[in-house]
Amino acid sequence: MKKAEKNIFKDKKIAVLIPCYNESKTIEKVVKDYKKVLPEADIYVYDNNSSDGTDKIAEKAGAIVKYEYKQGKGNVIRSMFKDIDADCYLMIDGDDTYPADNAREMCTYILEGKADMVIGDRLSSTYFEENKRPFHNFGNVLVRGLINSLFKSNVRDIMTGYRAFSYEFVKTFPVLSKGFEIETEMTIHSLDKNLLLKEIPVDYRDRPAGSVSKLNTFSDGFKVLKTIARLFKEYKPTIFFSLISLLFLIISLIFGVPVFVEYFKTGLVPRIPTLVFSGFMLIIAILMLVCGIILEVVVKKHRQLFELVLINSRRK
Repeated sequence: MKKAEKNIFKDKKIAVLIPCYNESKTIEKVVKDYKKVLPEADIYVYDNNSSDGTDKIAEKAGAIVKYEYKQGKGNVIRSMFKDIDADCYLMIDGDDTYPADNAREMCTYILEGKADMVIGDRLSSTYFEENKRPFHNFGNVLVRGLINSLFKSNVRDIMTGYRAFSYEFVKTFPVLSKGFEIETEMTIHSLDKNLLLKEIPVDYRDRPAGSVSKLNTFSDGFKVLKTIARLFKEYKPTIFFSLISLLFLIISLIFGVPVFVEYFKTGLVPRIPTLVFSGFMLIIAILMLVCGIILEVVVKKHRQLFELVLINSRRK
């Protein structure tokens, strides 16, 4: 098994990507842990305006340090994906919450062509025992339920920061999010584009003493939900606009049906404004439905173009 694994890793470029913002307490250990389990990999630490010397500590530990001055994890990952060419990319957080034990297994799936993205699934392991922030736990479950319902999938951990990617995924993924909602965007992108996704359970440990989370439960949680709504609209426009259309249709019927009932009984329409309002709501309902149908054609065309881009990226 080890011999076969060596052959897979031989002559392959592996990049470990660590986005960092004020992780001086943990970054040295993270870099050394991943250098130990992936000695053939280049360890990249992208410093995102840290003020606690994270970059110096990472460089001293043996990492290649680069800088992203636009604040936000999404901005950092955009630069990483744009700048670095590799056969396999392993992305982790710099807070020492993900043990390095699964790193080689995750990279193996990518190098063998068995996955375009490998997700380190915390929620099936120790996350709920280790994470001391109940709203974070609730948020993870809520987001998982929403995405699995909307996209008819069964992904167990939507928002994990522990992932491995193929070259094709990295070079064809359009990074639009600026902050922590980037993981949600990655998951939805892979589901929509029918990319090969693999999940493996990984242990999770809470941050060590003195290390502070940069994730704000409520503001970042709201951004994630907003991202889900935006991507639902963009990736599933027929369903999205049909729901809006249905809402306006129901309003139209609530106000319009009594007017028509009264007309058939008396032959009179005493409530003209109500009838006009009902007709206006019906027009909006029809327009929303037509918008959804048109945008579905656009989305389908984008999927076809994506397949062509994917083929071209593989040729390179």
